[in-house]
Amino acid sequence: MGAPRLEEFVWIQIIALLCLCDSSASQLSYSVSEEVNKGTAVGNIAKDLNLNVQDLETRGLRVVSGYSKKYFDMDLQTGNLFVDERIDREELCPNTAQCSVRIQAVLSDPMNVHRIDVNVLDINDNSPVFTEQTHTLEISESMTPGERYLLPIAEDADTGTNSVKTYKLSQNEYFSLDVQSGGEHGVSAELVLQKALDREKLPVITLMLTAVDGGKPARAGTLQINVKVNDANDNSPVFSKSLYKARVSEDAAPGSVVIKLNATDLDEGMNSKILYSFVKRGNIDPLNIFDINSETGEITVKGSLDYEDTPAYEVRVQAKDQGPVPRSAYSKLLVEVIDVNDNAPEITVTSLMTPVKEDAELGTIVALVTVSDEDGGNNGVTSCKVVGSVPFRLKLNYKNDYSLVVDGPLDRENTSLYNVTMTATDGGSPPLSSRRIITVHVSDVNDNAPRFMEPVISIYVKENSPTGSTIYTINAFDPDLDSNAKLTYTLLDSNPRNIPVSSAININSETGDLVSLQSFNYEELKTFRFQVQATDSGVPPLSSNVTVNVFILDENDNSPAILPPYSEYGSVNSESVPYSAEAGYFVAKIRAVDADSGYNALLSYHLSEPKGNNLFRIGTSTGEIRTKRRMSDNDLKTHPLLVLVSDNGEAPLSATVSIEVVVLESSADIQTQFRHVPIKDDSFSDLNLYLLVAIVSVSVIFLLSLITLIAVRCHRTDGAFSRYSAPMITTHPDGSWSYSKSTQQYDVCFSSDTLKSDVVVFPAPFPPVDAELISINGGDTFTRTQTLPTKEKVGFKFAVSM
Repeated sequence: MGAPRLEEFVWIQIIALLCLCDSSASQLSYSVSEEVNKGTAVGNIAKDLNLNVQDLETRGLRVVSGYSKKYFDMDLQTGNLFVDERIDREELCPNTAQCSVRIQAVLSDPMNVHRIDVNVLDINDNSPVFTEQTHTLEISESMTPGERYLLPIAEDADTGTNSVKTYKLSQNEYFSLDVQSGGEHGVSAELVLQKALDREKLPVITLMLTAVDGGKPARAGTLQINVKVNDANDNSPVFSKSLYKARVSEDAAPGSVVIKLNATDLDEGMNSKILYSFVKRGNIDPLNIFDINSETGEITVKGSLDYEDTPAYEVRVQAKDQGPVPRSAYSKLLVEVIDVNDNAPEITVTSLMTPVKEDAELGTIVALVTVSDEDGGNNGVTSCKVVGSVPFRLKLNYKNDYSLVVDGPLDRENTSLYNVTMTATDGGSPPLSSRRIITVHVSDVNDNAPRFMEPVISIYVKENSPTGSTIYTINAFDPDLDSNAKLTYTLLDSNPRNIPVSSAININSETGDLVSLQSFNYEELKTFRFQVQATDSGVPPLSSNVTVNVFILDENDNSPAILPPYSEYGSVNSESVPYSAEAGYFVAKIRAVDADSGYNALLSYHLSEPKGNNLFRIGTSTGEIRTKRRMSDNDLKTHPLLVLVSDNGEAPLSATVSIEVVVLESSADIQTQFRHVPIKDDSFSDLNLYLLVAIVSVSVIFLLSLITLIAVRCHRTDGAFSRYSAPMITTHPDGSWSYSKSTQQYDVCFSSDTLKSDVVVFPAPFPPVDAELISINGGDTFTRTQTLPTKEKVGFKFAVSM
């Protein structure tokens, strides 16, 4: 209180002084920055007042002011006004734009008073300051972008350009800063919401507000802003599943747990508290069957369940939060009632068609049957079948509808009545079943056609057999009675090779005897086929056919024929061998063919050598001539060889060919197409021994048969054997040959590669089951397997490797 009164007293004195000496007063104005050092000169009063510096002291120049501090003083020696105290503009002139210090300079003799205004200039010595360290804003997450929020302002003791000029906000994605300039009223800032808030993602957002003044350098102050995002009930509850499935047995006791629902809400507080409930739809109220715990979501059985009444329940459930404006979510619950096998199947016969004709076809419907079971699932899956050995079965039409159909031949003569037992069983555990018996009567018809003992009959006839002989007897039977069992046989013509079968075979219509009408020739006709029909006397008559295959068995009536290039009769063929040839050297290969088949066409090759010559050998089955050993100086230069080709018939027939082998000193002189053939050593095995023994035996039999044949021919004059005349073999330019005897002719083609080929010599087209199979295993060996139904050879098939 003392300082204001003192200042008031000083101003009174100054005013009085001015009143006395108003005619002598003048005004000066200076400027000085705050916070300058003591002694800083402000201005030269003596100079500005046109005073002599020497007079200042004598006239008693002094500075007076009304302030508690003496901010300025005079230097009487220089006349300068200087700073005598620290000047703080904010303390001296708080909250004012202009700050001046008014002082008076007083002179005596005469008395003069001069007014001096010292303008204190502001410097940027104060930073902006917020009144609080942190500022908290609570904003609801439901606010829309564009909402504005006023922020606290910063205070700056400085003025003018050094005061707060702008605000800055830390980088973020949700808010922006709107800085507004109020002119003389300073700068303010507003927080603008740019993006909708989501408390569930970011419940608190921390921002930093910075106030910046206009000084150079600028000074700043900061304020931390904590934005607390208040929850809004913007999230609905969410079920863990959009569809819940549960199964419960139909015999489940009340209180049994069916399922526990689960829903979540991302909100907080009451906005996230969920209550569960059923949603009633239509006339079905789930609360009559099930209970639901509103807090836990657990669903239990309340009433009784019956699969046969309702196999499944579709229930809508609701989850609702407790927000001011509650939000809800819905889900579907499918409750499958598990069936208990408490119902046995029922068999119902809806239609019975009886009696049934004994000629009823397979699949003929006898009765319509329906099976029903009130259970479901496997308990309601039924299977129905016929029990016992009866010619009926159940055919499934659709689901549980069956047809009792004929499943086998019906024969009234054996069984005229059937008691068909049907059993229906469900798939429960344990299964339940029921039975139903149907009586089916069978009526008689001519339903049995004649039957043959075998579907195909094979007959074997030797060629040249006499005409009129019975070659076979066809037998058929009919299980019917009386006239239905009386059979007649007829021959069905199949025209083998355009020759009517009736011209070759006749059949007795009553006994079924087959009689030959001509003598057969194997080389002309090896086999033919026809059918025999057996017909009963029923009304209408029934008949059946059997296929008869007639195979003509070959007789040995054709001699072997030598194939080119050694086929010229009476000619001598020449081959060359180098002197340096090793043992096993290939010389030539003799090939022959026989128009017969089987053993009659199985050929063997033999070498008739000069006495003492053991240089060459021939493969008995291949016809290949090879050297036995290396040449020596004692061997002749020319070796005539005679090759005998014999078949294996009874009696055997043969042919011969002559070859002259010339030994050459140089292998370059040899011109033959066989020189590139690799040497193949023939090993003498047990099989060769067996073959040699067999050939010798056959040869002996052949000689005996030949002697007997000559003796018979010498005594017979009827010409009965004229058909065994010598065959004629003709070669052709294309490399094929023709074998002919009277009216028969066979053409055989062979490969131009005479070194190695496979030739099948007239195999029987339909070999019998009990036939003889001969296979030659390369070299000079062969194996033979023979199973004959009689003591005769009835068919042959062999392959020759050449």
